[in-house]
Amino acid sequence: MSGNRHTVLFALLVVAALLCGCGGPSAPATAPAAPGAPAAAPAKAEKPVELSYSVFFPPTHIQCQMAEEWSREVEKRSNGRIKINVFPGGALTQAPQCYEGVVNGISDLGMSCFAYTRGRFPLLEGLDLPLGYPNGKVATRVATELTAKYQPAETADTHVLYVHAHGPGILASKKPVRTMDEMAGLKVRATGLSAKIVTSLGGTPVGMSQPETYEALQKGVVDATLCPVETLKGWKQGEVISTVTDSSVIGYTTSMFVVMNKAKWDSLPADLQAVLTEVSAEWVAKQGAAWDQADEEGRAFVAGLGHETIALSDEEKARWKEAVKPILDEYVKGCADKGLPGEAFLADLQALIAKYAAEAV
Repeated sequence: MSGNRHTVLFALLVVAALLCGCGGPSAPATAPAAPGAPAAAPAKAEKPVELSYSVFFPPTHIQCQMAEEWSREVEKRSNGRIKINVFPGGALTQAPQCYEGVVNGISDLGMSCFAYTRGRFPLLEGLDLPLGYPNGKVATRVATELTAKYQPAETADTHVLYVHAHGPGILASKKPVRTMDEMAGLKVRATGLSAKIVTSLGGTPVGMSQPETYEALQKGVVDATLCPVETLKGWKQGEVISTVTDSSVIGYTTSMFVVMNKAKWDSLPADLQAVLTEVSAEWVAKQGAAWDQADEEGRAFVAGLGHETIALSDEEKARWKEAVKPILDEYVKGCADKGLPGEAFLADLQALIAKYAAEAV
């Protein structure tokens, strides 16, 4: 019996050691409920912040696709804590109402052109001046950098995430334009400051957004459009013109905002604000590259349709540059009248365009 007792005792000691382990018994994952109290409910997953994003580009356009990619990247970096619903083609707010739609909370985010609400952004109108932008990368970099530097009061009612801008605007027409004389009386679709470019060249500007332009060209409401070459494919406008005049010597751009409702931005925790800021900073280069890719595709599309691209002579280039100089002076004076630093803004613009264009060579 003594041997059996020792065997049983040894076995009990082994079992106790296995149960307890070297560090003693494990603490329960949650404190036990008091006798008679209901069991604690499991913690609920954090509900994602849902944001609506109004984009005026159609879903097939590369810039709408970039907006979709930006949205998915924000969702990924936030580990699903942000969910963005993109509404393309002006489905939520039309292009001219997009900015105010963000201000008023119709959408949480918005992408459209500053130029579509002329006079609303007097300092930032300078971004669109005919300064000979070489490409979309430079235009986008300059636009974002100067908007951040000056932080104008005109955008203080939203949170600006970034600004992007297309490559040099050119003239696409239903009839050949080889000289400035042939601009006389030409009805040209233009917006914002590009309308003043048309006037300075002798044409007649007709204001309208890109979604309206195809039908206007098709029906003869306008004879031409001042636009980046990408629109000839992206908006299919190459189908309703016959020639392109390379007027990039006075290449303007159209700057486009990506903004967020200020109250919605302020409601986000700092780490989610950081995600939006980080992804937006990366999208400056991506969006600029997308504009340049779109321009290449636009040129190929026009060539495929058999349309002629006209190069201006050196004499005509000089004439066109001289013709638009008063627009720069008018911008500076208009800003001064409003107490805005237009002269400094223009000097910064010209310096940055020259600097970044040289870096790209």
